[in-house]
Amino acid sequence: MYTIGVAGGSCSGKTTLTGALERRFKDGGLNTSVIHMDSFFKNPPPRTVAPFTGVEYKDCNHPNSFRLDDFYAAIDNARASATDIVIVEGLLVLWLDEARQRLDLRIFVDLASDERLYRRIKRFMRDTNETIDEIASRYLDTVRFRYDEFIEPSRWYADLVINGSADTNRSSEIVYRYVNGEIHGK
Repeated sequence: MYTIGVAGGSCSGKTTLTGALERRFKDGGLNTSVIHMDSFFKNPPPRTVAPFTGVEYKDCNHPNSFRLDDFYAAIDNARASATDIVIVEGLLVLWLDEARQRLDLRIFVDLASDERLYRRIKRFMRDTNETIDEIASRYLDTVRFRYDEFIEPSRWYADLVINGSADTNRSSEIVYRYVNGEIHGK
């Protein structure tokens, strides 16, 4: 059993890379399980006040926003199963000591802030009723702040930094070949 962590900023390409890795490992005959940290948000989420504007928002980018005991238990359960590969994906996967200790390979997906904001605007305008101004304000008031506070510093724990603008198929192939070599001693 081999455990991979995939972290990075909001809309950096974590989920896209995770999906590509899952398909590649399954196509390679490996039983693969994926855990998305977003599945462990508290409901309702905690609130935060933006440090510069004083506006209050839901806080989905802080460790207190997650049911961490359930998250760690899910990782442990997947690792104890018959799964060959466990992929753990989420904003804070590399920030959290207890998550990081469970990983064999730590990946950080890096993407410039302007591209992350652009992707976030596209996604949230498609999936919610928020306006471009609401999405941009929340990003600039809280998401960017939490990125600087928690996510960017977690990059130092990564074994591999992947360009979120790069071809996901190429990136997933590189990771697949490395992990396959680790598993089979090649």
